Parts: sequence; C-alpha cells; structure tokens
Amino acid sequence: MPILDVVARFNRIATNRVTGPFAGRLPGFAVVHHKGRRSGRRSSASVVGGWLVGRGPAPRTARHARSDVRGPGKMWPVGWEALGRWGEDVARIEPLAGGVANDVWSVRVNGRLAVGRLGARSDADLAWETELLQYLDREGLAVPVPIPTTAGRLFADGLVVMTYVEGGAPETEADWRRVADTLRQLHQLTQGWPQRPGWRSSTDLLHAETGTKIDLGAMPPESVARCRAAWARLAGRRTCVVHGDSNNLGNVRMTADRVALIDWDEAHVDVPDLDLVLPDNAAGLDDGAHDIAAQASAAWEAAVCWDDEYAVKRLAEVRAV
Repeated sequence: MPILDVVARFNRIATNRVTGPFAGRLPGFAVVHHKGRRSGRRSSASVVGGWLVGRGPAPRTARHARSDVRGPGKMWPVGWEALGRWGEDVARIEPLAGGVANDVWSVRVNGRLAVGRLGARSDADLAWETELLQYLDREGLAVPVPIPTTAGRLFADGLVVMTYVEGGAPETEADWRRVADTLRQLHQLTQGWPQRPGWRSSTDLLHAETGTKIDLGAMPPESVARCRAAWARLAGRRTCVVHGDSNNLGNVRMTADRVALIDWDEAHVDVPDLDLVLPDNAAGLDDGAHDIAAQASAAWEAAVCWDDEYAVKRLAEVRAV
C-alpha cells in the first residue's frame, strides 16, 4: 500500500468509528520525525499505538496486504511463514517502521493486536533481547513483551512477536524528564548485564576495530581518532544496558501513568550517559557531563552509520583532536 494511502486510511480511522482488529485499541496518531540512520535524512511517519506507520517495507499490492491470513488456500510472504508458529488465528495487518534491518508489521494473534518483527539476526542476539525485555517487564518497566509461540519459544526463524504498546510521543520538557527517569531505572536494573552477542561498547572501541554495526577500518584515520578521543572520556565508568536510541520520538510511548520504551534494536551494554543526551538536557546533566555524553553519542552514531550524510553530519559535531 503506498504511503499516502496508509496515511489517508489512518486519518479516517482517527476521525471515524474504528472496526476490525483495531476496534477500541487505536489512539489518535500524530506525525513525528523518525531519524533515518542509514539514509542520512529525517523522514516523516505516522505513529499508531507504539510504532511508526509508513516507513517499513510495504506489501507489493493492496491485495497482497489483505490476503495475509493463514488458512486454506492462503500463502505467506517469504520469511513470514514462521508466524504460523503462534497458532491458527494469526494475520499480518499493516506495515510499521522499526529498526532499519527489520520488516515490522502489526499482527493479530488469537484476537490480540501485536507487533511482529522479522529480521536476519542470530538466535543468540534475539535471545539476549527477548530475555532482557522479559526481565524489564517483571521489574515493572513498560516495554514490548515477547509473546511465546505455541511451543513456548520467544522467537522463531528470525521472527519475534511482541505486545502492542500504545501511547503518545513526548511533547514537553516535563515529558522528557519522565523519559530520563525511566532510562535511569533501566540503567539501575541492568548493572552488570552481559554484552549483547557480537556487540561492542564505546570504550571497547578504543582498542577494537569492529563490533556491533561498526567497522572503524572503513573510516578515515582522522575520523577514527576523533571518535576515540570522545569515547576515551568515558573510560573507567560503570556500564549497564543502554536503549541506544532513546532521544528518538518514535521510540517513546507515553500515557498519564507510564513511559514505555520500544524498538530495542540498538540496545547494548555501554556507559549510561549515552542514553541521557535528551532534548533540553532533560536528564539534568551538568555542563561537563553533558558535553562528554553528547560528544561520545555523536561519535557513536557517526561510526554506526558511516559513511552516509547523517554520519558525516554527526561526525562534524565531534571536536577535532
């Protein structure tokens, strides 16, 4: 379905009576800016519940989108056959935007609205993420919770199905202060957590060349020196799980009584201040701490995204050595 058709459809949903799988579940939505990490630009997308509509991989035709139900004579798109492991009453509904490496859709599982994310990540990586989300849910943080298959597995063939998280994006300084408080709870709960398989922290990269999505060998030596100088200022600090993209409007879903963090694609173990570079310095870092965190964060994103326009822009924010 073309993006304009998707947006038009949800504009109608927002103003009319909602029927079907979204009945009673969809809040209104607003247009936000979602940072395109690999595209080097910022793109507009619509938030529905806890996910962005219109930037995920779209179905080939409207007919294809509507025939995505498991049953006699029905065919799954390639890679989505695994959704059948969640039972007989399962269907894809609409494409959503999630991590750049994933195909993310709203889905129906046994009458429940949920989110399905299909990617090529390893079982070890998915086990780390799903176990983390289960733990955070048990500890009272609002996160997407993995829904097990009928066999009790938390993922299958690269597919994870999670609860659908509703809410709005942060709008005010007070909202962002609530986000900062939630991030600090995350950091407190995950001290000593093992590193995500195959990933590196910013301070690991003072000596390592590769890890996570980063290949410092692909960057000019002067750029690597600038990034490492920024990360060196974090050396010796305690580490914990960081969300990794917490200042992105699309990754925070708020209600009056809770703040939820979604899209844990970039979560890994690192220095917590990297999560606290928020609008209006909502985390209340002093000038020195904020400068260190902002420089290290810009260096991280430059290295992760190298070498698109966005990466070049972020590297320009890192002071020369």
